[in-house]
Amino acid sequence: MILFLDTSVLLAASGSVTGAARFVCSNSAAQGWILFTSGYCVQETLRNLPKISSDAPAAWEHWIRPALQIVPDTLGMGKWALVFPKTKDRPVVITALAVQAAVLLTLDRTDFHGALGPQVYGMGIRTPADFLMDLRRKGLI
Repeated sequence: MILFLDTSVLLAASGSVTGAARFVCSNSAAQGWILFTSGYCVQETLRNLPKISSDAPAAWEHWIRPALQIVPDTLGMGKWALVFPKTKDRPVVITALAVQAAVLLTLDRTDFHGALGPQVYGMGIRTPADFLMDLRRKGLI
């Protein structure tokens, strides 16, 4: 399963050893999840890591970054339309769709969940915790 992680999830995974975001990153290989993110999300993450904790940069380098495939940002959708009010988040959604992610993981409930709902063009939009609870209810983890 292809998952796309936005900046909020990358920061959460770097900042908390016990959170759902870290679980996703730490267990991706065992679960068969392929983790993607974009250059834009990486740059935002690197800029904000020092604000999370003094341990976050090391966690990023040793645990989170190695689990990721970083893809170039996609800015257009060809014949498809995306009405999304947050200009800075639009490339995240478009890039996640371009890599054919099954799920976009984000902690930004207002800008992603609130504006787009639970899915866009068949791609789910979930928090890491909601994603894991969905899988657990289905008996997949």
